[in-house]
Amino acid sequence: MFSSKNKDKDSAPASAPSTPGAMQKRMPRTSSAPSIISADLTVTGTLTSTGDIQVDGRVEGDVQSSGLVIGEKAFIHGDVASEEVTVRGRVQGSIRARKVLLCSTCHVEGNILHEAFAVETGAFFEGNCRHADNPLAEEAPKKTTDYRSSGTTANAHPSTPSPSAMVSRPMTGSGATAAAYTPLKSN
Repeated sequence: MFSSKNKDKDSAPASAPSTPGAMQKRMPRTSSAPSIISADLTVTGTLTSTGDIQVDGRVEGDVQSSGLVIGEKAFIHGDVASEEVTVRGRVQGSIRARKVLLCSTCHVEGNILHEAFAVETGAFFEGNCRHADNPLAEEAPKKTTDYRSSGTTANAHPSTPSPSAMVSRPMTGSGATAAAYTPLKSN
């Protein structure tokens, strides 16, 4: 009734992978919809996703994802670690990513560790940027201390102004990414 050819066709397919890992390698990565933090939402705490995140609201904490888009009205107060980051809004904290794009509407205050880095005309960036072959594997840049509110000057070198007498102002010109410190005039 059944020939051996039909029996072989009805059995397990010949192209089935022998190991679970082989299945993952052959299947293309399917992209799912991004997780969205809407404009009327404030999140306090760490956000972690293996997919993409779009932030249009406010995040008080760190963000880790595969891809991250920070909308024009968005604000992140914390560190960001992602494969790709597009900043249109505001970030106060360090950014570690393979690809970083600072759009013309962005306002970034913090250090950036990157593999590829692009800045549109009109973008505001105050901090240091540094190239790294694998920015996600390296330790996050250390947070800096705001010395303007500190009154301690112990162990200060006599020719160096005390930290309380220093103020930060953005540098101008091409390639200016670090803050310059100048002494304040005393009355």
